[in-house]
Amino acid sequence: MTFNLTTPISPIISRNILIVDDHPFIIEGYKNAITRYNPKEYDFAISQAYDCRSAYDLIEDEATPDFEVAFLDISMPAYEEKDLFSGEDLAKLIMKKMPHCKIILLTMYTELLKIKTIIRTINPSGLVIKNDLTFDELLFAFDKVMKNEKYYSQSVVKMVNQSTHNSIEIDEFDKQILFHLSKKTPVAEMPHYIPISLNAIEKRKVNLKELLKIKSGSDEELIKEAKSKGLF
Repeated sequence: MTFNLTTPISPIISRNILIVDDHPFIIEGYKNAITRYNPKEYDFAISQAYDCRSAYDLIEDEATPDFEVAFLDISMPAYEEKDLFSGEDLAKLIMKKMPHCKIILLTMYTELLKIKTIIRTINPSGLVIKNDLTFDELLFAFDKVMKNEKYYSQSVVKMVNQSTHNSIEIDEFDKQILFHLSKKTPVAEMPHYIPISLNAIEKRKVNLKELLKIKSGSDEELIKEAKSKGLF
């Protein structure tokens, strides 16, 4: 009688990964790291896109399988026809279409309020400041996310641990005012959309400019500064 003492080989698990970044060489760097992660255990099918439009087409394609992990750069060319202006917007689309997909957002932003807004609105599995990123750090982040743990890079952890007095908080009415200013809605017409008086809207607009230290006093500068801080 003979016995087969060969150790059974575990089947390799296939995982679908999405990478969206408008710099092809960065995508290649991510792919290089991912494919080196536990190659005896995982086989990664990596899809890539370079802007909001190509990412939208890929996500909405019925032939596209659900992604397990999506790496999204926050700043990238917009797809205005679909109201997709950033990696944050793509993250929201993926969360709706593929709710089990783990989102890893990568950004050059180092504004505390912007980072806190991303965490509050997206709650990503991973959030990485690009200046923190190395090959080993990317592998470490990917490992954490694959194990259903959250990963925030060192700069993110430092920022979110800062005391609350360093951040700016505005309410929903202020956000609506900023939104309508960005859409060029005349202030006189805003009470049709926002349930407060014209006088209150004008006062809030002045307060927002003071809060954000807008020296020029222009609405364009207010919108630019508010967007940079992730206020709406």
